[in-house]
Amino acid sequence: MTHPLHAAAAVTRGEGLTDQAYLVLRNAILDNLLPPGTKLSVPEIARQLNISRSPAREAVARIQSEGLADFTPNRGAVVSRIDLVALAQIYDIREVLEGLASRLATERVDDAWIDELDALWSEHARSIEADDIGEHIRLDGEFHQRIRDAAGNLRLSESLESLQGQIRLAMVTTSRRGGGAAAAIAEHRGVIDAIRARDGDLAERIMKNHIRRLHDSLSAASDEDAASHGAASKRMDG
Repeated sequence: MTHPLHAAAAVTRGEGLTDQAYLVLRNAILDNLLPPGTKLSVPEIARQLNISRSPAREAVARIQSEGLADFTPNRGAVVSRIDLVALAQIYDIREVLEGLASRLATERVDDAWIDELDALWSEHARSIEADDIGEHIRLDGEFHQRIRDAAGNLRLSESLESLQGQIRLAMVTTSRRGGGAAAAIAEHRGVIDAIRARDGDLAERIMKNHIRRLHDSLSAASDEDAASHGAASKRMDG
């Protein structure tokens, strides 16, 4: 592998080796220590984490099931390359589920929870003012995670959690497109205000519009890339 896994985290001896190995792999992928195209060699993972091949193999299988790795002939599992078409499909699903989570959360949360979300929003706004993209991505993810947790629907949370790694990759892709950070913080403000007003339908609608804007930015980026590729091809043909 290109990057040693022991730089990402350590696995302690005892039970739960598969869970630990999975988290190390997942974090390494999401932190780009294992970039797209990296081969996930079970023997090498086992060696670097000082575990047997069985938990290493199971951890890789979980990474594949989450959509963060693909099986390729002659290479085995490799870290996925998620293109704009795939990300757009993820946002189709995310729009519906995140909207539902916002409505359900509105029905369950108290004022103290809303105040905590408000404080998180303020921290997020400061990170954007400081142009700290890494912190923006982290706090954006935490905002959505808190709403999903507050929805109180295990099936919904599991469905969104299975997409979480791909959503994080999508955030990296879209964070600087179309004024994404500034627009995101304004839309988050609208969701919080709707939740505080106990208007679940409005919270759902604002959240869905928020995700749809991200989807639209992906479509625009895809069109730009296609146009650039077409122009380059014409130059080569000419």
